[in-house]
Amino acid sequence: MTWDSNFCSVNPKFVAMIVDASGGGAFLVLPLNKTGRIDMSQPTVCGHTGPVLDIEFCPHNDNIIASGSEDCSVMIWEIPEGGLVTPLNDPVVKLEGHSKRVGILSWHPTAHNVLMSAGCDNVVILWNVACGEAMVRIDSVHPDLIYSACWNRDGSQILTSCKDKTIRVLDPRKGTVIAEKEKTHEGSRPVKAVFVSEGKILSTGFSRMSERQVALWDPKSFGEPLTLQELDTSSGVLLPFFDPDTGIVYLCGKGDSSIRYFEVTDEAPYVHYLSMYSSKESQKGMGYMPKRGLEVNKCEIARFYKLHERKCEPIVMTVPRKSDLFQEDLYPDTMGPEPSVEANEWFEGKEGQPILISLKDGFATTTKSKEFKVHKSLLKTTSTAMGHQHDNTGEVHALQKEVKALKETVEELTKRVSKLESKN
Repeated sequence: MTWDSNFCSVNPKFVAMIVDASGGGAFLVLPLNKTGRIDMSQPTVCGHTGPVLDIEFCPHNDNIIASGSEDCSVMIWEIPEGGLVTPLNDPVVKLEGHSKRVGILSWHPTAHNVLMSAGCDNVVILWNVACGEAMVRIDSVHPDLIYSACWNRDGSQILTSCKDKTIRVLDPRKGTVIAEKEKTHEGSRPVKAVFVSEGKILSTGFSRMSERQVALWDPKSFGEPLTLQELDTSSGVLLPFFDPDTGIVYLCGKGDSSIRYFEVTDEAPYVHYLSMYSSKESQKGMGYMPKRGLEVNKCEIARFYKLHERKCEPIVMTVPRKSDLFQEDLYPDTMGPEPSVEANEWFEGKEGQPILISLKDGFATTTKSKEFKVHKSLLKTTSTAMGHQHDNTGEVHALQKEVKALKETVEELTKRVSKLESKN
């Protein structure tokens, strides 16, 4: 398919990916723990009459997913716990308002049941999903095809990139342009743009010589980019994924076999190249796991789900640490699944700040349980001794046995070391 979306969406429960379907559009939704070969008869979500172009899980309910299609409609689906048992044909809500195919979907980060869709009719619509209504229709801003559309962290602004080579910051409720920059990238290939930290904007595009570029902009002074770097001459569109907790942006090229990642900072050159993940097989699409779905005890800072021709492969980014303890510097409080404002309140003008959660609660310690037993018995012995004098001879004997065993192990190891030393 020629469309440049991720083709994949993931959350801590499910992974969803668009699949080839004859006579309509379909996507697979699988529980994360389902690995191995997928049977051809695996049920799909197949209510669209044209190919599915974009899918996105709701950030506030892991069982809700939205899909946009060539049939000009947006559909909202509820996935049952444990995944699909039978094909899903009937959406919970069908949203109709676009006159051409719908290629971009994005849920509001903090308001409940607010969804943005952008179609090839150059229109952006904000929906109140709960009542199935188009609340805001932005149809006079974009003169050409919309390449990307996303929210800022609290959902108070929308950022779009367009075929007219302009990126625009919009007021979502009024549909007016707050700031815009023409000719961000001179090339004619698609431009993608995302908000990064402190309201800055990171864009990916192409130069006039078809070299791939990444640029950082400050919308307060849109004149010149803070930095503009040329990467290579591949033709695949670069999909940016920004992690606000670590300040890292990951660039995944459509058709590439690598993921580059950079750190975005306040100091020149602002976008610092860190490293690159490389593999042999090219990626057709990419899903990005929300922070709350990562394995904190393995020091995961990002997990991608890479779509190949016939498979989906998780790619894990970790920061190796020797300690088993919770790494607070890697995991500041992050966006949780709770919305901070309801749809109708948000459309009336109320802003909602993200409700942050600590990942420490979801942190499973890797220390062996045997060691805990020892600690527990030690605590028990101390507390009973401090309280009223019980007969704790049994516990004392048990501890003495453990001490004796440890001493013997130490002696054995000392002997081995001295033998090795004498050989050398």
